[in-house]
Amino acid sequence: MVLLEFSMSPLNKGDSVSEYVARSLKIIAASGLDYRLHAMGTIIEGEIEQVLAVLQKCLEAMSEDCDRITCTAKLDYRRGYQGRLDSKVNSVLEKVDVPLKTIQASSKSE
Repeated sequence: MVLLEFSMSPLNKGDSVSEYVARSLKIIAASGLDYRLHAMGTIIEGEIEQVLAVLQKCLEAMSEDCDRITCTAKLDYRRGYQGRLDSKVNSVLEKVDVPLKTIQASSKSE
């Protein structure tokens, strides 16, 4: 299992790119993989082939009407572990004696 953290946005679409980020999040959510959106990108957990396929689909969707796209990505592989989107954060929380702000798993309320 790997964690893939990435941020992707067009370079020629103005100051606000949330419309394009939203496209990617629809693809990510439809993948069925566990993920967390944060202020500077998204983290996805899955097998290497799965997360890279999602990344490619996001790029393809954005490239439909964006001539130039920037993407930063990093992978964290750890054999035999899953559920690390939460366990990595919880491990730190257990070692700190002050409240910390974290990104929790949540869904949009309707």
